[in-house]
Amino acid sequence: MILTPKRSILVIEDDPDISALVAANLRDEGYTVETAADGAAGLAKLTTAAYDAVILDLVLPGIDGLEICRRVRALPHYTPIIIISSKSAEAQRIVGLEMGADDYLCKPFSVLELIARVRALLRRVDALKHKVPDDTGALLIGTHLRMDTQTRSVYLDERPVSLTMREFELLHFFVRHPNRIFTRMELLDQVWGYAHDGYEHTVNSHINRLRAKIESDPANPQLILTVWGMGYKFSPITSPPA
Repeated sequence: MILTPKRSILVIEDDPDISALVAANLRDEGYTVETAADGAAGLAKLTTAAYDAVILDLVLPGIDGLEICRRVRALPHYTPIIIISSKSAEAQRIVGLEMGADDYLCKPFSVLELIARVRALLRRVDALKHKVPDDTGALLIGTHLRMDTQTRSVYLDERPVSLTMREFELLHFFVRHPNRIFTRMELLDQVWGYAHDGYEHTVNSHINRLRAKIESDPANPQLILTVWGMGYKFSPITSPPA
């Protein structure tokens, strides 16, 4: 009988009560959990060991969470990151996502919701690892945009575009369903793996960042279109604009 290794999760949180509560509940779910109480200790662990996911506070002694997120994204392997923070303003959430976080949960939060998000994120990572690639892996999106699903690369006018895992998956989902309108809740369910009322801003911020990276004019998008009162749709462009 082959035993499946436990998933390992690193919790970087300076509040000992929150850290202990999160770690205890994750262990109850069968995860192997390590903790770090400051940014330097957390970063040291991340650069010397591999984890299946990181739960990261933003406000930490020493190196803050955003800097840790930035450095983790510079590492050769991809580690999913869920930010937990008392900074609930939308601008802070967007900054966290811009730095490469996969999810953002505001304090105070439900531990059960955090665990649900960890599960959803790990399921998504597993699905990506076991996904059967397209025959060629190459997809032409419009006239100037190209996606390679085998190497998980995107090119705009043959220049590489840096996308987070979630941005890539969102774009890939749109490409697979051209001209179909999706509500924000449907996109949450299909791309993020969960649907929670009140988290539609996550979809909005990801689409805004994706537009900024792949649209010629993000203020006047031609690929990812807003359908007012309904949601979004992807409209491939087959010829350059006049």
